[in-house]
Amino acid sequence: MSHTAKGKKQLLTRVRRIKGQSEALERALEQDADCMAILQQIAAIRGAVNSLMAEILEEHIREHLGPDAVSPQQRGEDLEQVVAVLRSYLK
Repeated sequence: MSHTAKGKKQLLTRVRRIKGQSEALERALEQDADCMAILQQIAAIRGAVNSLMAEILEEHIREHLGPDAVSPQQRGEDLEQVVAVLRSYLK
């Protein structure tokens, strides 16, 4: 079972909130809203996505890289996967 399944309901709630924020941004752009309102909406979406990423990343690290979670070889492979995702995310 994936560790994301533990908090699936909460994670889906976050994703749905992000979806709503994204739809609100789309409407604001379609309606030529004030640029400050658009910038605030973008900042809110970014914050929500960052929080979601942090929560899932933390659980992944605890599950896959925690003490005695896996063999040293598997830990190294998991670590490389996390590093690759972080590099991609931070671009």
